[in-house]
Amino acid sequence: MVTGDATQEKSGEFFRDLALQFRSHDGFGAWDKLSDEEVLKPFILDAEARRSIPIIGDPDPDVLWRLEIFYNTVALSIEKRTGVMVSPIMKMSHEGFGRMVLIGGRLVVVNKNLRDVHRFGFASREKLLEEAEKLICQGTEMIAKFREVATFG
Repeated sequence: MVTGDATQEKSGEFFRDLALQFRSHDGFGAWDKLSDEEVLKPFILDAEARRSIPIIGDPDPDVLWRLEIFYNTVALSIEKRTGVMVSPIMKMSHEGFGRMVLIGGRLVVVNKNLRDVHRFGFASREKLLEEAEKLICQGTEMIAKFREVATFG
């Protein structure tokens, strides 16, 4: 993990990209006056909010959409760091169990099993960034190790 100013820069860039991914779906300008902090609020689920969500439940379309936006942003961050185009693919059951893979070329760079997706969210911005950075590092390390497979050619 990166320290100091580099961490601030990467966190700022990730949150900016996440907000841009979110805003890209706003065809009518409803979120134009909202700050990035307000736009990203649905990604944060504090302990009280998490307790209010039933243990078992089906994910609603908004939650699935946020999940896709999060992984799209992770894929974009991996692309920026490696120069390899990365595409997310998600397979999800109606019960909220599934898998997300991020693919660069012919290489699976991130493979994440998903459970209880109806409760998707992070306890804080720091936890969101921590998970994102973990996935981004995993993806960039995989591409570095298997670069030939990650590029078409």
